[in-house]
Amino acid sequence: MDVYKIQGQKRLQGTIKVSGAKNSAVALIPASILASSPVTIEGLPEILDVWTLKSLLEEIGGQVTFEDGVMSINPETMIDMPLPNGNVKKLRASYYLMGAMLGRFKQAVIGLPGGCYLGPRPIDQHIKGFEALGAKVTNEHGAIYLRADELKGAKIYLDVSSVGATINIMLAAVLAKGQTIIENAAKEPEIIDVATLLTSMGAKIKGAGTNVIRIDGVESLSGTKHTIIPDRIEAGTYMIMAAAIGDGITIDNVIPLHLEPITAKLREMGVEVQEYEEKIHIPKVEKLKSVDIKTLVYPGFPTDLQQPFSVLQTQAHGTSVVTDTVYSARFKHIAELKRMGATGQVEGRSSIIKGATPLTAASVTATDLRAGAALVIAGLLASGETEIHDIYHIERGYSGLIEKLRGLGAVIDKVTLTSAAVTEEK
Repeated sequence: MDVYKIQGQKRLQGTIKVSGAKNSAVALIPASILASSPVTIEGLPEILDVWTLKSLLEEIGGQVTFEDGVMSINPETMIDMPLPNGNVKKLRASYYLMGAMLGRFKQAVIGLPGGCYLGPRPIDQHIKGFEALGAKVTNEHGAIYLRADELKGAKIYLDVSSVGATINIMLAAVLAKGQTIIENAAKEPEIIDVATLLTSMGAKIKGAGTNVIRIDGVESLSGTKHTIIPDRIEAGTYMIMAAAIGDGITIDNVIPLHLEPITAKLREMGVEVQEYEEKIHIPKVEKLKSVDIKTLVYPGFPTDLQQPFSVLQTQAHGTSVVTDTVYSARFKHIAELKRMGATGQVEGRSSIIKGATPLTAASVTATDLRAGAALVIAGLLASGETEIHDIYHIERGYSGLIEKLRGLGAVIDKVTLTSAAVTEEK
């Protein structure tokens, strides 16, 4: 079993570069299924989710290479092979295969998606969209079966402004006959990124990034070359880290506009955030003030950053409240932070954190991706050696994390524990 071991209280300084956006990558790669010729995507993060999707495309007959962040996908030999389980269970975003395969083949069999458990995350809005386009959708033996004689454009109102549903309907609609209108569409930058790729392939999409997206179906899509946007969640994680334990850190390869919610809250805490065209610099912070945050869909404060942000709140003077309106079960990290000396409690959809509290090293467990990122920041702050278990969650979303942190002066190692050592710890 692999763990991270972190020697804490080492002040960090220097420049850290952000990788391509995970939440774009997991949709861009399935989108390539829709093309009739090769697609190249540049700047992809080298994370487990990307490697899993590469394997899934190969399972359905795709010819895929991935090296130095560049993935080349030849979809010409792909077939509508059922994917009822296996790799599909490893990541939540495997559901994008539904929209892409339905769009190209007019049928698909995809296992129910896996990924981090953050409370109920139904795919009912995805199914509603597919059915509106003319597909018959059934759940058989734990897999979703999608079948359509043809797909026809439709007006679809999303009851919830869902990123996944918005993208999935886009994927299914670009090759449908007629016009599709998605109302109450999500506005996240990753949706614009996917729409940019599809448009480059020949799709006709207007309104991506607004709450109404119009798609005029086309006969076919061709291959293209696309460069992914930077990962705003990774960037936000490093901004929080810089505020917590930095002596002057520059975060490179960012789009500052995408980071406005986190920038605003950091400034409210007393953090100086210096913005440049593609960089953000955060000088050393002397004192942090407590703030409350409420997660919302974009352009609100991202749910993916509330867990790392809560670590910063343990270092702020006063009481802070975090309310997550997106995912009800995204507070499992609080119990782990309390192991390290934090003072916090969970009440319904909120956590209440009192600070400033010194953190001390402990053996803790990453319960999901962003909880793992929070524990890395906590380990960097804490006195002593922190050991983080279940780091596979973290490696699903942060590319080259150890090397990047060492570049700032962090003392962090990935260690394989023997079975005897694991038994002794338990």
